[in-house]
Amino acid sequence: MLGVLFDVISVILGGVLGNILNKRLHFDADELNKVFGICSIVMGIISVGAVKNMPPVILAVVLGTVCGFVLRLRDRISKCGNMLYQLVSRVKTFDCTTTGLLNVSILETAIILFCFSGTGIYGCLDAALANNQTILLTKSILDLFTAMIFACTLGAVVAIIAIPQTIIFVFLYGIATLLSPLVTADMLADFKACGGILLIATGCRISKMQDFPISDMLPAMILVFPFSAFWSHIILPYI
Repeated sequence: MLGVLFDVISVILGGVLGNILNKRLHFDADELNKVFGICSIVMGIISVGAVKNMPPVILAVVLGTVCGFVLRLRDRISKCGNMLYQLVSRVKTFDCTTTGLLNVSILETAIILFCFSGTGIYGCLDAALANNQTILLTKSILDLFTAMIFACTLGAVVAIIAIPQTIIFVFLYGIATLLSPLVTADMLADFKACGGILLIATGCRISKMQDFPISDMLPAMILVFPFSAFWSHIILPYI
């Protein structure tokens, strides 16, 4: 769980540093997000290169997104983020001014980004299933600076987000570890490719190239396992 630990520490450290240095940090957050976006896209391209069977991966992404739309997954994740906001925001009082309301919106965005992002979920599953910490370790570098950016507006409360983040990531890691004996090498390769597609979509969204429905695409990372197994054992022998 080294990757999980590093990512959590990065959010805490970024929240503290951003709060301390907020008056000394002068940079364009939008320009920095473009850098974050291209980094995510590069990670995605590398992951997609591990694909074993592309058809089940594409099918998983398409049907997974449809499932996300039907289940209104984006709205449900937003509600979870709002619930966590209610807990985290008690650490700091927000004014009922326009600035205060803006801070509330930013805090909810930060919670969803650190706790429910496709990169984080994929990174946890990849770490548990393939013993590959690369995605989470890379994400921790990006999260360090992202947390600093949020802390410039919100203050040290950003560091508190590490608490629900730890709970969610440890839960995902534990579930994936229990299921790892059932995952074959081909299924794992296709899972990496599916996660890579989500990383590319995330990078495009961060850099504002295209607003992909990342939250609704998350079911693809579950569907890719049975689809890959079905393709390998049922379809391929007849091709």
